[in-house]
Amino acid sequence: MQSDNTKYYTLLGVERSANADELKKAYRKAAIKNHPDKGGDPEKFKEISAAYEVLSDPEKRQIYDEYGEDALKEGMGGGGGGGGNPFDIFEGLFGGMGGGGPFGGGRRGPRKGEDVVHPIKVGLADLYNGITKKLTLTKNVLCSKCDGKGSKSGASGRCAGCQGSGVKVQLRQIGPGMVQQMQSVCPECRGAGQTISERDKCPQCRGNKVVEEKKVLEVHIEKGMTHNQKIVFEGEADEAPDTVPGDIVFVIQQKEHDTFKRKGADLYYEKELTLTEALCGFKFSIKHLDGRELLVQSTEGEIITPGMFKVIYDEGMPQHGRPFDKGRLFVHFSVKFPQPGDLGDDDIVALEKVLPPRPQVEIDMEAAEPCTLSEVDMEQEARRQQSERRQAQMDDDDDGPGGQRVQCAQQ
Repeated sequence: MQSDNTKYYTLLGVERSANADELKKAYRKAAIKNHPDKGGDPEKFKEISAAYEVLSDPEKRQIYDEYGEDALKEGMGGGGGGGGNPFDIFEGLFGGMGGGGPFGGGRRGPRKGEDVVHPIKVGLADLYNGITKKLTLTKNVLCSKCDGKGSKSGASGRCAGCQGSGVKVQLRQIGPGMVQQMQSVCPECRGAGQTISERDKCPQCRGNKVVEEKKVLEVHIEKGMTHNQKIVFEGEADEAPDTVPGDIVFVIQQKEHDTFKRKGADLYYEKELTLTEALCGFKFSIKHLDGRELLVQSTEGEIITPGMFKVIYDEGMPQHGRPFDKGRLFVHFSVKFPQPGDLGDDDIVALEKVLPPRPQVEIDMEAAEPCTLSEVDMEQEARRQQSERRQAQMDDDDDGPGGQRVQCAQQ
């Protein structure tokens, strides 16, 4: 049964009667639009290049027109169709990414390898003071014995399994006139597009072209660095032939501190006072992130109310790049009140003598109805209210469009 023989024309956007110049013009436009170095889809670029390779060859085009894509895959006409390296096809026609080529420059340069990202946990004190951490990593480097060629002679052959493309395409018929195309990394060359004979393999890397190597990196955590800030070691990622090594990127993950909370360049400190301290004055010390003791005390006659904030300037986090410029240190006060049973009758009498008098409230005791104050858990109450809102929303959804309502018939 003849397989599809229109796909390649559709990919290039030309009629079946298109001549060589029309094919070349259509391929140029589609290839530039989908070229990976211009942000295009690599798979679409391969398909477009494969289509042009077939249709620009009169013999392959005739086989494709008469018998479809499957005939080319099966090797009719000597040599398969659309199996060449898509970049080689592009470069052969337009000079690649290069001088006089469509993007202006020389031949396509080596691609850049993948970046390697590592999170690094750092305490708040280390971000305040700065620290250097030594980290040992294992990375791939080009084999020194064969200079990354993988062979003793320095030679390698084009992989027969994938024709140098690094991928294998298999067609599977899933129904009458329906063919499924499956693409996978070539198992013979592991995607390299080249093979090395067993006898010629480098004894050190066994033809892999790279070997593992341990490297120690000194990661400098500078004062004032922040959560998720990146420290980049350019070109220190895995090496590979014809590839510019990617970067190793360390991403700072700030650990929680027992005493301080950080917001930008500011620090927050929680302090609980007794009622006596809040009314009569206080004195305490704060051990800072660099080990200094800060003396904090109230002014004479000052009263602290629950939830009050005070600020100490220039005692926050250092600014990254300007370590002598620091943020603020906020002190958030809470007040611990006496618990039931802590105060006796004499204590209450004594307090009433020094505190402002109770406000006088006129109440009609015969008309007023006594009630009882009970303890309440406000977090539990918030959860209950949220649950009720969700249930009400579900009820509204049931009564909305598409929902069913029970109606009463009037007689």
